[in-house]
Amino acid sequence: MSITVNGLDELKKLAGSDLGTSEWIDVTQERIDTFADATGDHQWIHVDPERAAAGPFGAPIAHGYLTLSLFIPLFTELLDVQGVTTKVNYGLNKVRFPSPVKVGSRIRLVAKLAEVEDVPGGVQITVDGAIEIEGGAKPAAVLQSLSRFYA
Repeated sequence: MSITVNGLDELKKLAGSDLGTSEWIDVTQERIDTFADATGDHQWIHVDPERAAAGPFGAPIAHGYLTLSLFIPLFTELLDVQGVTTKVNYGLNKVRFPSPVKVGSRIRLVAKLAEVEDVPGGVQITVDGAIEIEGGAKPAAVLQSLSRFYA
């Protein structure tokens, strides 16, 4: 369920709020292979199902950066900021990958709007997020993301 805000003032009022949980998305071998092709990272633990089945994880796993890249589509399910001219990713304060995402898994995002601060022409938000694996004991990724919204 998405939270919609109109403008920077409404966004500022959400500081400290839980943003909720996104829908689950599937991590398929096709998605992993497409990411490998886009990045040139064809390590066997990602793209060779037979070899990966005998490897340390028992199956192919998603690239950590693939998991991280899915933060944006998952996040946009949670927060829709209207009434701004520009939205940009500003960076990350920290990222960890506590658990691998095996092919065939489903992941989702749980997020909190930790901070909203003024920057010239707009605001910067800090989002604390965890990308969960369905049925997993540990998250696939724990991160703190920075985005900017300009009026």
